[in-house]
Amino acid sequence: MTATVAGDKKSQSRLLLLYAAHISVAGYVYHVIAGKAFSSVLTLSSIFKCLAFSLLGTQISISGSVDGISAKSLFLDVFALGTRLIATVREDGYLPSDKSGDWIYQAFDGMSLAMVLWMLYRVCIDQRTTYEADEDAFPAMPLALGSLMLAAVFRGNLDQSPFYDTMWMCSVIASAITILPQMWMMTHRRGNSAALTSHFVATMVLAHVLSGAYIWHAYPAIEADKRFGSVIYAGYVVIISHTVHLLLLGDFALYFIKKKLGLESRP
Repeated sequence: MTATVAGDKKSQSRLLLLYAAHISVAGYVYHVIAGKAFSSVLTLSSIFKCLAFSLLGTQISISGSVDGISAKSLFLDVFALGTRLIATVREDGYLPSDKSGDWIYQAFDGMSLAMVLWMLYRVCIDQRTTYEADEDAFPAMPLALGSLMLAAVFRGNLDQSPFYDTMWMCSVIASAITILPQMWMMTHRRGNSAALTSHFVATMVLAHVLSGAYIWHAYPAIEADKRFGSVIYAGYVVIISHTVHLLLLGDFALYFIKKKLGLESRP
């Protein structure tokens, strides 16, 4: 019992530290670096997404177990973050227009990618004995390939490069469906998920509400080569992708709450 109490205190201390650090950085970026520019909400979204992955990594570190965590969702997160960084590190067509887009936006995406790769290592190699592979059966590779093919067709042209424009659009579409393997796993496994998962879900919802607010105002400017009778069809694809992601996150959060309260029905 003493060990449990100590573990809870350690977990709470790490939580408070992570929240304090990321919220402080977000406030500094918005007020000082970006000068309260609206475009900085995209950078704030990247900061809170990094916080979400850090919370999930903290769960793994404290519990010493990866049960309930989908390796396939992590793979899709790596794919989405990687393709976005390919586009945003070399080109500036899809970056925030304020100073936070110079390097801070990409830096937090890079930290998120590093955290997800570390978690993927823990799930697939270091703590594989606690990984519930049988429940993590949702096919991820077809989702990644489908995202890439859709991106090649519906890409914008803000980077003036078919390759980089495709990479950015691929990251948008892939991000919308990264949660699917995790949802599948949660609905097909027994037992409750760790408490910190709720922090991950809530913070990820906040991150995508912020990015969605920016995209809602910016999508008419995401033009593309005229192939489907309109030059802003790429903007429509981005809006649809963000909407789908928010709906999936909302459904995931609802199921998580029901599972915690013991209200979910199993087949």
